[in-house]
Amino acid sequence: MSAYKTGDHVKVEFADERSGESEWMWVEVKHSDDAKRLVFGRLDSQPVLNTDFKVGQELAISYDNIRDHRRFEQS
Repeated sequence: MSAYKTGDHVKVEFADERSGESEWMWVEVKHSDDAKRLVFGRLDSQPVLNTDFKVGQELAISYDNIRDHRRFEQS
């Protein structure tokens, strides 16, 4: 069983290399690859500091950058 399922949300740390500040944003999981330790999904938060990112942007995230995980039960 995969660590992250479609529809899960993971909170990811995005570091701004120019300022050195970090921003925490939620990514909605589309699928994950446990062997490569990657989550593929779309950004589900409005960036404030890291304006290079946009809501809905497709991303690949290393498990190492995930700081929180939420699984919402479907009704």
